[in-house]
Parts: sequence; C-alpha cells; structure tokens
Amino acid sequence: MVILLIKLVVFDLDNVIIDAEAIDEIGKLMGVEEKIMELTKRAMEGEMDFKESIEERVKLLKGARVDDIKKLAHKLPLMKGAKETIQQLKEKGYKIATITGSFDIIADIIGKKLNLDYIICNKLHHKRGILTGEVSGPLVKKTKYEILQRLLEDEGFSFDECVAVGDGANDISMIESAKLGIAFNAKPIVKEKADAIIEKKDLKEILPLIEELEETDEVNLEEVLDKKKEYEDKLSIILKERDELNKEAKEKKELRDELNKKVKENLELAIEFRDKRNEINKIVEENKRLRDETNKKIHKLKWSSTGRKRLKLENKIKEIDKIIETQVLDMKKENELVNRVNDLRRELAKIQEDEKTQKKAIKLKKLSEKYHENVVKLSKEAQEYHEKMLEQFQKTDKIRAKADEAHKEFMKFRKLASKKHEKSKKILKRIKQANIEIKRIKSRMDSVNAAKSRKRRIVEKKRAEEIYKLFKDGKKLTKDELLLLQRYRII
Repeated sequence: MVILLIKLVVFDLDNVIIDAEAIDEIGKLMGVEEKIMELTKRAMEGEMDFKESIEERVKLLKGARVDDIKKLAHKLPLMKGAKETIQQLKEKGYKIATITGSFDIIADIIGKKLNLDYIICNKLHHKRGILTGEVSGPLVKKTKYEILQRLLEDEGFSFDECVAVGDGANDISMIESAKLGIAFNAKPIVKEKADAIIEKKDLKEILPLIEELEETDEVNLEEVLDKKKEYEDKLSIILKERDELNKEAKEKKELRDELNKKVKENLELAIEFRDKRNEINKIVEENKRLRDETNKKIHKLKWSSTGRKRLKLENKIKEIDKIIETQVLDMKKENELVNRVNDLRRELAKIQEDEKTQKKAIKLKKLSEKYHENVVKLSKEAQEYHEKMLEQFQKTDKIRAKADEAHKEFMKFRKLASKKHEKSKKILKRIKQANIEIKRIKSRMDSVNAAKSRKRRIVEKKRAEEIYKLFKDGKKLTKDELLLLQRYRII
C-alpha cells in the first residue's frame, strides 16, 4: 500500500518557476536595471532586509506602464522543466503553490499559464495604468513561513505534508519548516539550510526527491536507524583517520618550515663567508698590485746606468774566466786573458753605487716583501673563508634535501587527509538522507497512529452512545462505562 505523504509543493517564482528575476526585467523597461539588480542581489544573499529591499526597488519602478509589464510577463521564459514538473505533480494529486515576493501583474499570468492552485504574491499599485512606486501585500510584512503556515491551516495540511523549493534568503524560513526543503540553484546561505541541493537549472530534478517521500507500509524504521548507526560508525573511523593524517601533515609541515628556516640561516651564513672571502680577495689583489709596482721600481733601480755597467763587467769577467777554465791556450794568450780579467776586476772595484739608490732599493725590497707577506697571509685567510663557504653550501643542500622530503611527506599526508575528508562528506550526505528517511518514516508512523487513534475514538464514542441509550432505558453503569461517557462528555 502506497501512502502519499506530501499534499502541497510550494515554489518561489523568480529563478525557480521562471528563468528570470521579474523585477529586474521590469527595471529594464525604466532603465534602472543595474540599481535594482544590486538591491535584488543583496536581498537574495541575506545582506539586506527584504521589506526594505522590495520597497526601495519598487520606488525605482514608478512611472512604468502596466500594459508593458503584462507584455513582459507573457515573454518571460519558464524555467526548464517547469511545465512538465508541475503537470506531473498535479497528476499525482499534489497541490501546487507559489509564494513569491514578486508581483501580481507577473505572477497571475504565470500562475494561469501553469494552472497553479495558489498564487500568493505582492501587489504593485497603479493609477490609470501607471505604477505609483508603491507596493503592498503579504510578502512585504510577513515571512514566507508565516504565509505558508496560514495556507496549510486553511487547507488542513501540516508542514510535514509540504515540500518547499527556493533560491534566495527570503525562502529559508519556508525551506527550513517544510518536510523537504530544496535549494534550487540557490545562494550559499540557502544551501546551508536546505535538505537537498539542486545545481542544474532543470525543475525536473526535484521529481526524484519528492518521489522518495512516497513511502510504503513495509518500511522498517529499525533498518534505517541501523543503517544510520553504521554510517555514523564509519564516519567516526574516517574522521579519526582524517584527523591523524592531518596531524601527520601538520608535523611534516612544521618540520619542513623549520628546515627551510635552517636553510635560510645556513645560506645567509654561506653568503656571509662568500662576501668576506671576496672582501679579502680585493685586499689581496691590492697588495699584489702594490707588490708588483714596488718590484718594478726595484727593477728600474737595478737597471740604472751604474748598475748596467757593473752588470756588464761582471758578465765579461765570467765569460773570460770560463774561457781560461775550459780552453787550452798558449801561455801568451792565457796571460793576456788573465791580465784582462784583472783589469776588469780593478775597474769593477772602482764602481761604487749611489748610496741613496742603494738605500731606496733596500727600502723598496722590504716593502715588496711586506706586500708579498700580506698576499700570502690574506690568500690563506680568503681560502679558509672559501672552504667555509663551500661547507655551508653543502650543509645547506643537505638540509634543503631534507626539507624537500618533508614537503613531499606533507603533501602526501594532506592528499590522503583530503581523500578521507571527501569520503566523510559522502557519508555525511548519506546520514543526512537517512535523517530525512527517519523523519519521513516517523511522520508516516505518526500519521498511521493518528489514524488508528481517530478510528479508536470513533469506535469508543459510538459504544459510549450505545451505553448512554441503555442507561436512559435504566441500565446500571459500571465505573468504566461511566468514565467512558464522561470522556466523551455525553453526561
């Protein structure tokens, strides 16, 4: 036996039944669409009071022609699937309503086109076919929840027999109160409150959701509760695993950041050593330059006129000595050479270098030696800094390798945690569906129990009436019979 639990499906109009925002389209007729669209956006996203928003927007429409708005209403596109969806729902026996902050001039035409059972909307005031910029109606002062509540009371329905479909912040009150609240291409604030979310712009997407509410007597609440418990246990395990993975990811991230900090510190130290080395090398180069310049001055002194003469004599003496030592000469020739060498030595002995030149040469030599010592010493020091620099760079490379490895581990754990999170979202969705199922089953059970109670009361009242007839004929009442008559206020 199939029990139809839902009696009423209520829709917002703009961007749900029609694929447009009616007031924005009217605004285009007056050239104020941008101002109106901004106010509409703020209202639909919950950033502005709806009453204030609708009044401000309608003021901008002052002067618009009613006939033009009616022509516009006939041209407004229906949402894809709107006609088919409403037709199928009506064929199944559902009542269809629109509760909209939009206006009668638009809503009445759309409602008639789709054969809606209820059209609850605001009214645009006009005189002689021209809008006055004023608006009134149930949706100006009251919430959609209050309007829906009144409609349900008038029809003898309950919120558990209602489905609500909307997209804006002013739809939240009815979406939350209905048995099934559907966010249709809705703002984020609406999705957070809805039982189901549809992102595709096709109203036929709501049909499977409503069909799921058509339950049979064979549904077992315990099975659904057990399934929900199974989902919750799985969720608990997955969330624990996700949290562990996030913890691992956090530790790896902290390690990576700590290692990167050390990389930076070591790199700065290596650069400091490099800069120190370069600084010393500059001083080395300066000392080399001074040493070489000094050596040039010494060399220049060495090749002065006296110096050149002395060197020439020394070379000549060496040359003759070598001849005497290596060649076989006759006595006469050898004596001539010996005498010649002696003459050269006497001439060499007479040569005395300039005292100032000699002192200057000695001073320059010492200065050259000093510069050279500086070159040797500073070169060694620069080499030490160079080696320290290389050592720091090597150390930095090792730490960076560890940091890269820590980053890989961090990314691995984060990816695994994300997978667990996505899995948990799917299970949460199943739990939410189970909750809807439980709510639906309990509602059905309540309906069944209520029906049984009504039937029992009818039977008891009928029995009480029969007992009362017997009592009037003189039958003596038992205590239970008397209580039964009192319960139904027969006596």
